[in-house]
Amino acid sequence: MSNKLIYMDNNATTRIAPEVVKAMAEVEGSVYGNASSMHAFGRVANSLVEDARKNVADLLDCSPSEITFTSGASEANNTVFSIARALIEKKKGSRIITTTIEHPSIIETVKYLKNHGITVDLAPVDTEGRVKMDELEKLMGSDVVLVSVMTGNNETGTIQDIEKITELAHKYGALMHTDATQAIGKIEVSAKKWAVDYISMSGHKFYGPKGVGVLFTRSTAPFMPYIHGGEQEHGRRAGTYNTVSIYGLGLAAKLAKEGLKEEHDRLWEMRERLRKGIVANVPDVVVNGCQEHCLPGTLDISFPCAEGESILLMLDMYGIAVSTGSACATGSLEPSYVLLACGLDVELAHGSIRFSLGRYNTDEEVDYVIEVLPPIIKRLREISTR
Repeated sequence: MSNKLIYMDNNATTRIAPEVVKAMAEVEGSVYGNASSMHAFGRVANSLVEDARKNVADLLDCSPSEITFTSGASEANNTVFSIARALIEKKKGSRIITTTIEHPSIIETVKYLKNHGITVDLAPVDTEGRVKMDELEKLMGSDVVLVSVMTGNNETGTIQDIEKITELAHKYGALMHTDATQAIGKIEVSAKKWAVDYISMSGHKFYGPKGVGVLFTRSTAPFMPYIHGGEQEHGRRAGTYNTVSIYGLGLAAKLAKEGLKEEHDRLWEMRERLRKGIVANVPDVVVNGCQEHCLPGTLDISFPCAEGESILLMLDMYGIAVSTGSACATGSLEPSYVLLACGLDVELAHGSIRFSLGRYNTDEEVDYVIEVLPPIIKRLREISTR
């Protein structure tokens, strides 16, 4: 129906920055030594890895020695929870606390741990998706080994007060972890300022390559390897270095830090242009999440009497790519657990669409969405009420 191709699903994954593609291509064929080898070929590869480590450390406001490269945030998240499990098995405590709106890589890990006898409590959120601090404190105690709260939600964009939550966790002697995957490159993420013990992130969420990520571990925090084998990453994560992808991740981190404020402001302006345009032209919509503390570029809206899957497919016919809920849950007919946790009823959760804007979107693309979306919703509502 349309020859346009408009990508508004950047929370699922981002296009690799052209600068990163070019840089990776330049070293792909020439830097092939094992970064762990002591000869010249290995030293060249190792220098790329260490340059990337410094760039990531600069982005996260920490020391390079606190950075461990992983295959992505899912592995980083699982590593942190395996550390917590090990601490519980060593009788250092007995409980883990996380929230009802975490990414599936944590939600499913929690299910696994519960099935193996580990106690995990879930802190609730309010209607805007913000953690209820009073309820979280009620769950706290000296037996809690880990608190894990994501920085910015992948569906609603709601941002948590990680600094405040970390203070509460440390008050009771617990370690603090945040999955900052969606926040990287959009808002400031500071390991030093927040005083967290662990941070997870993935390269493909901020215009870097897929299959590579990072786990920040504070120098004073405990660590147990999740993947065993060689002595890579100072014994923290075994496996031959994915040198080219790590190099690409490092460059993406450098670009993200340099353009952070400009990126934030431009994405927020586009997000607000889209929100206002939809609200003005489509009657009876519900904007989900916290509008004051929200990731720039993320807009989640429910359209009563219209199924999210149907909206997505019709927008796709016009060349517009969006998502319903989390991309990691594609194929599920269940409504978004994140929106249900925020108190939305099942119908509104089923009728939600997530627009996630990125570096390469334009105002013209936003205006095109505002043009084609209203008749789509009108048509679907007419069908549903017959």
